[in-house]
Amino acid sequence: MEQTKELVKTITEAIQEKKGSNIVIADLSKTEGTICRYFVICTGNSPAQVEAITESIGDMARERLKEKPAHVVGLENAQWVAMDYSDVLVHIFLPDVREYYDLEHLWEDAPLDRIPDLD
Repeated sequence: MEQTKELVKTITEAIQEKKGSNIVIADLSKTEGTICRYFVICTGNSPAQVEAITESIGDMARERLKEKPAHVVGLENAQWVAMDYSDVLVHIFLPDVREYYDLEHLWEDAPLDRIPDLD
C-alpha cells in the first residue's frame, strides 16, 4: 500500500511539473467492486499539454519507482488519456471532455482529495 501511495504522490508531482490543473485524487481503497485503489484525474488545456503530462507521468514513475503503466490509451486524440498502473488509474482530460464525463461524480461516495493548482 505504501508503494501505491508513493506512486500517487509521484504522479501528482509529474502533473504539476507540466502545469496540469484541477487535480483530484479519488481514494477507492475502501469502496467495494472497484478496479483500482486510486483514480487520479487532472486537466490539460490543449492536446499538446495532455501529451506532455502523460509523458511526464511515465518518465517520473519509471525513474523514481521503476513503475510502468500496463496500458496507455487515448494519445491518438489527446482529449482523454488513461494510464493504467493497476492500483492507480490516471485520467488526463481536456476541459470540455472532463466536464462531459464528470468522473468525480461516478465515485462521489469515495473520499476526494482536491490538490490546489500551483501558480
